[in-house]
Amino acid sequence: MKPSLASSRRLVIFSFLAVPVALLLYFLIYPTIQLFHYSFTNWDGYSPAMRYIGLDNYEKLLFDFPEAWQAIRNNGLYFVVHTLFIPVELLTAVLLNRTLRGSGFFRFTVLMPYIINGIAVAYMFSYIYNPINGPLNELLKAIGLESLITGWLSDLDVVNYSLIAVSLWRFAGVHIILMLAGLQSIPNDLYEAAELDGANFWQKLRYVTIPGIRTVMEIILFMNVSGALLQYDIPYVMTGGGPGTASSTFGLFSLQTAFTYNNYGLASAMAVSLLVLIVLFSSLQNWIVKDRSERA
Repeated sequence: MKPSLASSRRLVIFSFLAVPVALLLYFLIYPTIQLFHYSFTNWDGYSPAMRYIGLDNYEKLLFDFPEAWQAIRNNGLYFVVHTLFIPVELLTAVLLNRTLRGSGFFRFTVLMPYIINGIAVAYMFSYIYNPINGPLNELLKAIGLESLITGWLSDLDVVNYSLIAVSLWRFAGVHIILMLAGLQSIPNDLYEAAELDGANFWQKLRYVTIPGIRTVMEIILFMNVSGALLQYDIPYVMTGGGPGTASSTFGLFSLQTAFTYNNYGLASAMAVSLLVLIVLFSSLQNWIVKDRSERA
């Protein structure tokens, strides 16, 4: 009787797992394998035949495409600015964690930009940055700061920071909500003990809050790495990578290589490079965080 019951349980477990595992294999593992395969070919995306060319696509990417390196630098700028903004997000989460009038409304407000579709966000800020009748330039005129008016999406020195500001507005809210969830998981006893020891706000933040949400911070840092390297929708809609290629990101450059220039082999090599970069930077980042916490 027992063997039949165990067999029935195994059958039920297998039945529940079969469909998700099959979907995972078909929609994730198989396309990833094909991506690696295409990266070693000269496939143009529509021809039935493709020729194996070895590492030529990777050599072109490393040595013959300065635009790709410029795009990587732009991605790095996204990562650096988002990372520098983390302390502001943490302080905002700490304030929202307190019992304040209207705190529930503010929590919903900070999350709202993340809920809005990215294309809609890009079109909205394209209007805000409009050099002729955009609200931003009109506001600067109204408060007497005409000297700051510029072509927010056409100035080579400003365009990337304008796009990064949009990215911050869109993604900072979800980081704050994650931090807030981490803060609410910290026992109040730790804060009470810190107060008894005479700790002030900043000492409690350093010795109780930050260690208590270290796992959440690791998740947010991973989101920063992957989000920065995969950034493409905002620059695609707002500037198309322009002026010239000044605001192009690696993801946008990959899409243009595939769908504009019909070089799916090279685009696949770029996608594989992105995957490798995300894994490397995330692993390095996790090692740094864990190493510092252990030394502390």
